[in-house]
Amino acid sequence: MKSFKITNYFTKAEIILYLSSLTLITLAFLIFDRSNYLSLLASLVGATSLIFCSKGNPIGEGLIIVFSLLYAYISYSYAYYGEMITYLGMSAPMAVFALVSWLKNPYDGKKSEVRVNKISKKEGFFLILLTALVTLVFYFVLDFLGTSNLLISTVSVTTSFFAVYLTARRSAYYALAYAFNDLVLIILWIMATVDNVSYVSVIVCFVAFLLNDLYGFYNWKRMERRQNSE
Repeated sequence: MKSFKITNYFTKAEIILYLSSLTLITLAFLIFDRSNYLSLLASLVGATSLIFCSKGNPIGEGLIIVFSLLYAYISYSYAYYGEMITYLGMSAPMAVFALVSWLKNPYDGKKSEVRVNKISKKEGFFLILLTALVTLVFYFVLDFLGTSNLLISTVSVTTSFFAVYLTARRSAYYALAYAFNDLVLIILWIMATVDNVSYVSVIVCFVAFLLNDLYGFYNWKRMERRQNSE
């Protein structure tokens, strides 16, 4: 991959979004947590991955693999087995697959930007059926494991699978799917704060992720229009 200067690669708006995300996450950690540094590290890695993913840069997918492993451990600590299994058994492996897919499909030979793909209606229908099947299977698995907040955890699996599939297929709608997943996770961790107020920092993390994913969708649609016009 060609070297680049951060200030030239990212726009001013993207730099502001990224630095604001890091600041928000760090402040929330210092106010509500101040002990779980692994959670802080996961949040910072996640925010960094999203700003690269919003540019269609494979570096983002590499960082998502790291984030998935860290977040899975954090979820395990609160008995959110659905989140743990989702990230270890689905998000991390799919991120590896997505990384390979992005590296194999650069736009105009540039490794720093993936070629945006548009899935067909037939594939979209297949994705809906596959997601429904995954949701059904995971519901019973999570119920068997005694997962906290079972219904919300199951919905999180649904939105996560939808998002990782679209990511691997290089669809701009992956970011929108992740935005819905962020909303579900915000609700999930709000429930967790009833027992432990330190999890407020995790909520703030996913609020920052939500803003980044919404920007990612906006930027990917811009990329798609530019690539098609060129």
